[in-house]
Amino acid sequence: MNETIHHLIEQYGLIAVFLGCGAEGESAAILGGFFAHQHVFVLWQTFLAAFVGAFAGDTFFFTLGRSFAEHRYVRRLRRRPGFSRAYRLLNTHPNIFVLTNRYIYGMRLVGGVAAGLSTVPVPRFVVLNAISSAVWAALFSGIGYVFGLGAEQMVGQAFARHERLLIALGVGAVVAIVAWLVGHHFASRERAKEDRARP
Repeated sequence: MNETIHHLIEQYGLIAVFLGCGAEGESAAILGGFFAHQHVFVLWQTFLAAFVGAFAGDTFFFTLGRSFAEHRYVRRLRRRPGFSRAYRLLNTHPNIFVLTNRYIYGMRLVGGVAAGLSTVPVPRFVVLNAISSAVWAALFSGIGYVFGLGAEQMVGQAFARHERLLIALGVGAVVAIVAWLVGHHFASRERAKEDRARP
């Protein structure tokens, strides 16, 4: 059973990192870095999967806003909490917003669409998004890698190869749950601010 899980993660794990980082994927990048420390992946491959996933995800949302502004899905996104704040920030500090949008939990999707609806030129968005995605991928996959080093030192011999995978999966689940709880907390605060700001 353990070997089967190990084989599946080796075969499809980087695809999962790519897909996870295309959404709100900090936990996917961290888990990828953790598995890189356990020698399931190579660290540069984890970084590349996280970078390409993050870049592609933001570019997709930007394209939605730029080319499909009147589509019902985009109109629904424009009514989501945080959109008006994202659009305001884009108009006052467009470069800073594109560089930092992915670090604000719950704003990435609406922020990408807002950028597409704004006057930010496509070449500038692509360059800024590439820089932001590269820094983000290095940061969070690096956190996972360093966390793996710390966990190995704490657990010691119990972290033998046949046990690493199950421990890593458990750690990944904990990281994902904590990231979701923290993100949900901040998203709720943003929604409350938006509600208070409405007349």
